[in-house]
Amino acid sequence: MEAAAAAAAAASPGSSSLEAVATAFQSRINELQDLALARNMYQATSVTDLTAVDTSVTAMEAQVQAIRRRLQEELDAIPKAKKLVEKSLKQQQRLQHMLANMPPGMHEDIVATPLEQSLMLPECFSFNTAVPEFLDSDFKIKEEPVAAPKKGKGSAPRRYISTEELDSLSSYMRGRLTLEKVNISINEVATYADVNAHLVACPKKKLSEDTWEKALELRDLAATEAVKGKHFFLEADIKGPGLKLDHTGKAILTVLRHLGRIHETRVGHHRVFILSKQC
Repeated sequence: MEAAAAAAAAASPGSSSLEAVATAFQSRINELQDLALARNMYQATSVTDLTAVDTSVTAMEAQVQAIRRRLQEELDAIPKAKKLVEKSLKQQQRLQHMLANMPPGMHEDIVATPLEQSLMLPECFSFNTAVPEFLDSDFKIKEEPVAAPKKGKGSAPRRYISTEELDSLSSYMRGRLTLEKVNISINEVATYADVNAHLVACPKKKLSEDTWEKALELRDLAATEAVKGKHFFLEADIKGPGLKLDHTGKAILTVLRHLGRIHETRVGHHRVFILSKQC
């Protein structure tokens, strides 16, 4: 009896190890069975879910590409916007300069109504607005001009001088001239140039016989190389009231030449003054 009990006791450790291995193996089999069931159970729905995810990801990629393109367009537009801002600031400075140096008697002219402006222009012209040249105001001519300034040049430039410019002149050149006298003369010569441009562009049926003869003469002058495409007036156009061909008027013309507002040339027997464009 004692021998049989000892043999059973010696065999029990081995049997317990075998049982543990069998239990672990069975547990692993059960896990594999559960995984297999789970895989087969949701196979149909998993394919659909993955397809939806792929579609969503593709749509998001397309949106990201569109955003990138839009950002690139904005980046490309930045230099243009900077140039526009710079030009706007320069334009603002020019307008402030003009307003600061404009003679008091001319302030009412700049707020003229559209009706008043239209009454001051010949019938053969249709202007959008009466503004200085550097504002790029366009005027429309009903008939093609022969040798008028190119379309889009607008009215003649009115580059008023400043107090600093007048003070920079030598005393003998400045004489008794005042800022108001010089700037009123600048406005007058620009008006002369506008009238000449209108006459050059007007068709014959809109002009009287005497005016038509002058228009033909102006057209010949406007077609010359020195004058072509520019605003100009003749010495014969100077009849006041602000600018006359007297001692003061000649001094004003000298000042305007010196300050670069006009330059002079001769075409045949005509003394032609050409208005300088805005710098």
